[in-house]
Parts: sequence; structure tokens; C-alpha cells
Amino acid sequence: MDLICNLITLYILVVLGRIILQIAVQFGRLGFDHPVRKVEQALGKVVDPVLSPIRSIVPGLPAGGMQLDLSPLVLILGLRILQSIIC
Repeated sequence: MDLICNLITLYILVVLGRIILQIAVQFGRLGFDHPVRKVEQALGKVVDPVLSPIRSIVPGLPAGGMQLDLSPLVLILGLRILQSIIC
């Protein structure tokens, strides 16, 4: 059981890391070969397959002139609920 709890915690940290790096890539002026962009893309390959179905269900929240993606928040909340049930 501890392994599953630790894996859920690790995945939550990966999702949070992806969010932070995605913001850094969007607002930074990083080249395509910048290491931060490569790490963000690698984390995206781990996180995006889980977020894609959530994105199709949960609409974006209008904020200013853009859409705020709530799917990572929904995923983290769901993982925390699962973790509290299992652990």
C-alpha cells in the first residue's frame, strides 16, 4: 500500500512540475532546444494522456482574453481523494 501511496504523491508532484514549467515556457523566451522546454515536453508525455479525457469533460474557465485550464486541478483533486481512500 505504501508504494501505491508514494506513486500517487509522485504523480501529483509531476503534474505540479508540469504546470510550473509550462508557465515558464509560455512566459519565458526560451528557444526550442532549451533544457527547460525539453523537460516540460517530457513531463507532458507523462501527464497529457491522463489530462486529455478530463479536458474533454471540464470546460476551460474564461479569464481575461484566454481560457484557464482546470483539468490539472481536477486531476490533483481526484488523486488526493483516491489517496485518502487507499492510504
